[in-house]
Amino acid sequence: MKRAIYPGSFDPVTFGHIDIIERSAKMVDELVVAILNNSAKNPLFSIKERVSMLEEMTNHIPNVKITFFDGLLIDCARKMEASIIIRGLRAVTDFEYELQIAQTNRIVNSQIDTIFLTTSLEYAYLSSTIVKEVASYGGDISHFVPEQLVEKIYHKYNYKN
Repeated sequence: MKRAIYPGSFDPVTFGHIDIIERSAKMVDELVVAILNNSAKNPLFSIKERVSMLEEMTNHIPNVKITFFDGLLIDCARKMEASIIIRGLRAVTDFEYELQIAQTNRIVNSQIDTIFLTTSLEYAYLSSTIVKEVASYGGDISHFVPEQLVEKIYHKYNYKN
């Protein structure tokens, strides 16, 4: 079985994330979307909320599994028995950072490869940080995230849609 892991914060999940999930799920038997529980960050949504949102957004893709992890991605990939790490690239700056991590991961575990997927052009500008910035001022985020998530995000900032 070819299993891949697509890691990220997904705080919140965006159309760009969903695009990468849908495209990469077609390449493997199972895609594990792994949410990083980073204690150094102060996320907008809890791990439980992010798992729930991703399950809702991916329930139409039968070979996608949602989980979360602490620690190193390469250790999570090994535990999940994933042979591939999927990473999305928006710009050249993403590539430089991701290449360094991919090369480090390859040295730590040569059995796990990284595949880079460029984002679809319509989402090349999009990040969770942008969504949170716009939402924090009550701006329109309907072009960035699925309709089901808009109210949940505004609620975190005490705005009504």
